[in-house]
Amino acid sequence: MKPSIPKGTRDFGPMEMAKRNYIFNTIREVYALYGFQQIETPAMETLQTLMGKYGEEGDKLLFKVLNSGDCLAKVTDEELCERNPMHIAAKICEKGLRYDLTVPFARYVVMHREELQFPFKRYQYQAVWRADRPQKGSYREFYQFDGDVVGSDSLLNEVELMQIIDTVFSRFGVRVLIKINNRKILTGIAETIGAADKIVDITVAIDKLDKIGLDAVNAELRNNGLSDEQIEKIQPIISLSGSNDEKLTTIETVLKASEIGLKGVEETRFILDTLKKSNLQNEIELDLTLARGLNYYTGAIFEVKALDVEIGSITGGGRYDNLTGIFGLPNVSGVGISFGVDRIFDVLNALNAYPTDALDTTQVLFINFGECEMAYCLPVVQRLRENGIRTELYPDAAKMKKQMSFANAKQIPFVALAGENEMAEGKFTLKNMATGEQMLVDGDELLKIVKG
Repeated sequence: MKPSIPKGTRDFGPMEMAKRNYIFNTIREVYALYGFQQIETPAMETLQTLMGKYGEEGDKLLFKVLNSGDCLAKVTDEELCERNPMHIAAKICEKGLRYDLTVPFARYVVMHREELQFPFKRYQYQAVWRADRPQKGSYREFYQFDGDVVGSDSLLNEVELMQIIDTVFSRFGVRVLIKINNRKILTGIAETIGAADKIVDITVAIDKLDKIGLDAVNAELRNNGLSDEQIEKIQPIISLSGSNDEKLTTIETVLKASEIGLKGVEETRFILDTLKKSNLQNEIELDLTLARGLNYYTGAIFEVKALDVEIGSITGGGRYDNLTGIFGLPNVSGVGISFGVDRIFDVLNALNAYPTDALDTTQVLFINFGECEMAYCLPVVQRLRENGIRTELYPDAAKMKKQMSFANAKQIPFVALAGENEMAEGKFTLKNMATGEQMLVDGDELLKIVKG
């Protein structure tokens, strides 16, 4: 049988892992600058932890794990004949693969609250799983890189997260547009048009504007029970243009009768005004169509788009005031962002934006001519490694052509060799694989050239 992997998953070879580690290391270094600390949580969580946190659509995309042993023991023949997958899953599955890192983090905070110092800043990068239809830029198994702050209501946290986003993508050399909105503004819009009970339906629909277009969004709103009059009132709001300040002034007038809507305007204005003093390298834009479909957001919401590559959102997040309350710890506010590592990987590949020194390849390969030559090379090999030079000694005394082909295939920039003549002089022949230049050097010179 020909081996394969599940659709929506990928293998990563050494070069790809070097690129991914460059992404991980860059983001990790920036988080650390702002005082964030790393945690990890299990791949599996109880379904009790996961269900009901992502909305109905999210619940359908959870990968559920069958109970070990006779998982059908509690299921009757009648239930099997009914063929109701959600009902049967509730009986045969108690665990699921995590859908994101935020809900497990909320569970972690509640379980470990006695050990934590609040406000608690954490970063975490691990795989998450979604039973979605795989397509370009969208995978069933993918990595997220999250940063969250819990235990603080201060909007300075939102400001710092925007600075982190800006710094990370500036280090990557990727131009992005940072979009911002506020769920309180969206709630205010729903109140203003007389559809406060439809806030989830409205936000889920208008969040799809970029993907399906205005007509399809309006059709979805109509299917969700909004009247033509209510839909008409939304149109000028979701197609609002102008500068961030102009948009805020307009929406403030529209929402003058909504207390929660005006609170959202006030929060957004503070974040944007504070960021004006931060000299961001990338543009930040107030986008009133940004909704972030997840139900747990309650304040500011963010999304990041790459400007030079056609791909979906590469980072997103927002403020969530109620999440830990679900696990028995009320009144703990949190705000966070999630870097979509797999999409960032695709963007950097498309732009060929990886620095060459980030790709971890071996810097020098020593040719193996036999036992005597190997013994002569080993002390220098060890010395190079002690000086931080990534060094290999070919393990077998294979033909010279094979060893050189190995160096070429791994894109190793230098090859060192020592035969009878070099050993007699206490030297090595060092070949620059890019230029073809060869030179006779001692160990000190070899170290200096490769390091330089």
